[in-house]
Amino acid sequence: MQVLQNILKEVKVLEHHGSLEVALEALTFDSRQVRERVAFVAVRGVQADGHAFIQQAVEAKAAVIVCEALPEERSPSVTYVVVKDSAEALGLMASAFYGHPSRKLKLVGVTGTNGKTTSVTLLHKLFRELGYHVGLLSTVQNQIDEDVIPATHTTPDAVALNALLDSMVKAGCAYCFMEVSSHAMVQKRVAGLQFAGGIFTNITHDHLDYHKTFDEYIRAKKLFFDGLPKGAFALVNADDKRGAVMVQNTRAAIHEFSLRKATEFKARILDNTIEGLHLEVDGQEIWCKLIGTFNAYNLLGVYAAGVLLGEDPVETLTVLSSLNTAAGRFDYLVSASKITGIVDYAHTPDALENVLNTIQQIRTPLQKVITLVGCGGNRDAAKRPVMADLACRLSDKVILTSDNPRFEEPQAILEEMQKGVKPLDYKKTLAVLDRKEAIKTACMLAEPNDIILVAGKGHETYQEIKGVKYPFDDKQVLFETFQQLGK
Repeated sequence: MQVLQNILKEVKVLEHHGSLEVALEALTFDSRQVRERVAFVAVRGVQADGHAFIQQAVEAKAAVIVCEALPEERSPSVTYVVVKDSAEALGLMASAFYGHPSRKLKLVGVTGTNGKTTSVTLLHKLFRELGYHVGLLSTVQNQIDEDVIPATHTTPDAVALNALLDSMVKAGCAYCFMEVSSHAMVQKRVAGLQFAGGIFTNITHDHLDYHKTFDEYIRAKKLFFDGLPKGAFALVNADDKRGAVMVQNTRAAIHEFSLRKATEFKARILDNTIEGLHLEVDGQEIWCKLIGTFNAYNLLGVYAAGVLLGEDPVETLTVLSSLNTAAGRFDYLVSASKITGIVDYAHTPDALENVLNTIQQIRTPLQKVITLVGCGGNRDAAKRPVMADLACRLSDKVILTSDNPRFEEPQAILEEMQKGVKPLDYKKTLAVLDRKEAIKTACMLAEPNDIILVAGKGHETYQEIKGVKYPFDDKQVLFETFQQLGK
């Protein structure tokens, strides 16, 4: 139980009607979850405006209504609180309701287009190996130490997020590492949280279906660093030209890492093969199981964060050398006939290019590269022809297929991708609508020692079609297909 007045202390209240001494058992922004002793916060969302459900919440016996505009009719048994921004108020209230859990551990956020999941997963594994109790909030899953809590969004809503952080504090966690998405920043889902540090990986075109312009997408990412407190660290990839932009207005201490420049944290790739990376990091040599230049950046950022959090540099590198990547991130298996199948979440042009360039770096002259790729429905359509063109330029054979079509027609998505295929690439490109058949086709085309890249879904264990999530695991399907074909 929390008293309303106490959880409103950091909220800018414009006016209120009714008692602020109301005892509350819960907060919600979903009117379907309202009951007695619950505060309903009317948030203006992308799909719906919570203000339209105020009466429904009142009828469900809500104790408190928090809103930006008072309804014409008000119930005398309900306390109404008017705020300027109800989404921000929800975050601040949720943090206070759970006793400000982010202040009771060291919370580190990672933002950027690519590398977020790998970075937070590696940080979670690193600090677990260093002997700490650690929380993880990622696209793949949320964890308290090794206990897994399934994830539904890159960043949970403010109430769920603070509830998770509270559980981590109660479990004795000293740290929590979380992905911070651009959506979460714009929607104020992290309002009220106190971060010990933030990491910027890189930024490329993504989520323009939501943010509309690349400038708005950059601004959304920058908001995270703008909000970091004095005393926190802001760690940026200096090789991304927008790294400096991210920290222009931050109060946090700025630190940089790079593979190409003389920065505080510096690494050099000595060798890059299918077995892993041989790196020199701040003068120390390290062999890691992760593959590719993009993972060299991820490892360097994680190492730098570890040092900034007070860990010994040599011990940090020693532990990093033993760690595996996150599920669905350059996740590979080798068939009986030595065909390498790689499953990767690459769902943006930049991510796909990074993965294919990595494959080009580690392939032998006789190995063919077969790339299977699709694009999600109800998402940024501009990247569809670009991704098809990239796949063609960096592969010997390309299979265009379905990803998560959601509420779009898969055939229409494929046709938009095909617009990026140049006439010279027609002969090496196939379109196979059914993803399972597409994977089977790739396996049938592959010869011993070839490389198959299955891109786009990575760790996901479903395919979303017309609002329904059907079981589908790229790596499992790939493994079973190799066995069925005797390859």
